[in-house]
Amino acid sequence: MLNDDYLVECKIEEGDDVITKSTAPDPLPTEPPPRVDERDPHGINQHLKVDFSDVLAEPSSFHSFDKVWTWSDILFEASKLWCYRIISLLCAIPVSIVTGFLFALLSCLHIWCVFPCVQLCTLCLPPLRSVWSSLLDVLVAPVFASVGRCCSRIHLTFSKE
Repeated sequence: MLNDDYLVECKIEEGDDVITKSTAPDPLPTEPPPRVDERDPHGINQHLKVDFSDVLAEPSSFHSFDKVWTWSDILFEASKLWCYRIISLLCAIPVSIVTGFLFALLSCLHIWCVFPCVQLCTLCLPPLRSVWSSLLDVLVAPVFASVGRCCSRIHLTFSKE
C-alpha cells in the first residue's frame, strides 16, 4: 500500500470534466516511509542493532579525511545489509523448513502420543498405585523393619592406633 506522501493531489471542480493536476506538487520525501510490517514485534533481537559508531570510532587526536569517514560509514552499512540479505537468502528458507518440520513433528508427537499416554496413566494408575502400595506394605516394609531392628544394636567406635 502506498503512503500518502507518494500520491499526487488532483483537484476536481464540479461541472468540469477535465481533471487537472495541482500546480505545486509536494516535494519527494527525503526519508523512506516507516515500515508497516514489524518483523520483531516482541523485541527479541534488540541486542543485534549494531551501528557504524558501535564498531568503528576515531579518537579526537586522530582523524581521517571526511570523505573517507563518510564512505567507510556508507560501505559498512551497505555491506552489513547486503551480506545479511545474501546469507538470509541462502539460510532462511532451509532453516525455516527444518524448524517448521521439527515443530510439526513435536506437535504431532505431543498431540497423538504424549498427551494420550498421560491421560491413560492418570486413568489407569490409581488402581495400580493402591496395588503397589499394598505390596510394599505386605512384602517390603516388614523386611526392612526387621533389618532395621537387627542393625539397631550395632555401635561403631573409632580409635586411632
